[in-house]
Amino acid sequence: MPTLPRTSASVLAATLLLAACGTEGGAPPGGENGEAPVQAEVLCPTDHSAHGDTQPSEPSPRPSGRPSALPLPSAGGTTENGVRITALHSWGPESGCAGVDYSADFELTNQLTEAATYTLTFGFLSASGGAVDHGERTVEAVGPGRTVKGTVTMNETLGNPPAVTGVEVTKVRSVPAAEASSASGTCPKSGVHVYADEGDAAMGLRVVGLHLVNCGTLPYRLDGYPKLEPQDENHKTVDGVRILEGTDRISTGLGGDGSPEAVVLEPREAAVTSLAWRNTTQAGEPVNAPYVRVWARPAAAPVMVVPELDLGTTGRLGVGPWRKDETNRGAGGTRP
Repeated sequence: MPTLPRTSASVLAATLLLAACGTEGGAPPGGENGEAPVQAEVLCPTDHSAHGDTQPSEPSPRPSGRPSALPLPSAGGTTENGVRITALHSWGPESGCAGVDYSADFELTNQLTEAATYTLTFGFLSASGGAVDHGERTVEAVGPGRTVKGTVTMNETLGNPPAVTGVEVTKVRSVPAAEASSASGTCPKSGVHVYADEGDAAMGLRVVGLHLVNCGTLPYRLDGYPKLEPQDENHKTVDGVRILEGTDRISTGLGGDGSPEAVVLEPREAAVTSLAWRNTTQAGEPVNAPYVRVWARPAAAPVMVVPELDLGTTGRLGVGPWRKDETNRGAGGTRP
């Protein structure tokens, strides 16, 4: 069953564009009460590929106008898990932008006791309350108790979508900044990047790939299975979930069976394993565990991934042994 690499729009590698749609970050430079100010000038959302997740190939001119402010619904200013929407904007030709797009300003307060990296998902709504599209932002390393500001833009929608009249916070995910996963970029002190991909789902079966890349300068040895700790939305350990060695008791043909073998990764080499589960629901309370804390090997530094486990009432999560990933070579990172 194929798996897809996790993009920057998910839990793992999104980069905030401080010169694009606002200012975000964990160490606010100035502003009242230590808050990060939103920049006065912004680029059109459509001037950025994937709406702010990657830099344009060439610098785009600043628009001659300003976005049109739209009234927020009465619920728009409410706080959801520390996130509050403060403004909704429409971008069009009058703003000096091509086409019509929408963006929303937000404030994020870290309510945890440690620095955290957030992935925020917003729903852009029509007048009927139906979803037109969504937008997603990753905000890195927000200090405990800190409030930062930023902007999210609606993803591209094909065709002629209805006008957006509202926006809501649909999902908030946070991981400790010290345990944030990464697929590339600066090499962590551990010497390895660990991350989960988008996975695959069919007929109630879920499979997510767990990847490890040796971005260090020394060989990295793996032998056996990663240690896993499923956590709920409040980062509490989910009890009663059986971690099965091998994925064959979940389903056959997933590539996560067989006996574990020692894997030695030279610098820039990679390894992969699979998480597999079913979301079957029978008698009992369904179990959802958005987060999984991962130890690649004994005594390794933990990394938290967000595979969104919807275990139903099965209470079982299968994990395959580490194996060398011959398809992922040369994926190193820069040393800190």
